[in-house]
Amino acid sequence: MRFDLVDLQLFVAVADSRSITRGALQVHLALASASARIKGLEAALGVVLLKRVRRGVELTAAGESLLDHARIVMHQVEAMRGDLAAFASGAKASVHLLANTSVLSEHLPKALAAFLREYPDIDVDVEERESSDIVTAIASGIADLGFAAEHVLPDQFERFLFSEDRLVLVASRRNAFAARRQIDFQEMAGHDFVGLTNSTALYSHIAKHAARLGIRFHYRARLRDFDAICQMVAADVGIAVVPEAAARRCARSMPIAIVRIRDPWANRRLVICARSFKSLTRPAKQLVEHLRKAAP
Repeated sequence: MRFDLVDLQLFVAVADSRSITRGALQVHLALASASARIKGLEAALGVVLLKRVRRGVELTAAGESLLDHARIVMHQVEAMRGDLAAFASGAKASVHLLANTSVLSEHLPKALAAFLREYPDIDVDVEERESSDIVTAIASGIADLGFAAEHVLPDQFERFLFSEDRLVLVASRRNAFAARRQIDFQEMAGHDFVGLTNSTALYSHIAKHAARLGIRFHYRARLRDFDAICQMVAADVGIAVVPEAAARRCARSMPIAIVRIRDPWANRRLVICARSFKSLTRPAKQLVEHLRKAAP
């Protein structure tokens, strides 16, 4: 069975737009040619991929399966072109890594710095995303590699544990919570809060669980940096929820207390994940191997 990349590109465009006409326009094909290619693809595979409906087309179960594979193929082709173009132009190779807030601030910098020193010809583009968004991006073929909380990963994802990432409450030593060893998240309702800005992935994670419990926090300040948040907490501006690694680092130089959050969602395992480590580009595989060795 042979596949034409133009056919796959067309099929992805049609699936995304739910229209053969619009899909054809996106890949610069005449409508008649696009229709013939879709029919030829269905005939070659021996399955119906699209159902014609009043406002365009819908994917059959077989079509959904093909779309999943087609996205991976097209993404790999683009990755290949990018890698080869970089070699042809003498530019460095690049790896795109999606990571959540905790990873970016506490767990990744040291390991990534060591990797960049060891591989001066590889650049790493790190993009902050919430863990669930990382899963979606990898599943759809938009990204190859992620650094996320394990509990959101589907079973078919390959992964390896990098570190534990417990979220904890930090409070001023003058705060009533400072004497506590553990606390339920819902007990924080009604207290002044210092938190991350809306654009951060960890803010979205915490806000999601607060919404499920019907909690609305009164934010006295929103900042992007855990050190700045802990400084506000130390000044008794409010309480905050931060990764334990950040809290313990800040507690060495700031008068803050650390209280364990009992809720299960606060205890997260951070993993490096991909649909398939074997299918990654060589620079991405080198980064994965480095992070595997750097895991605590």
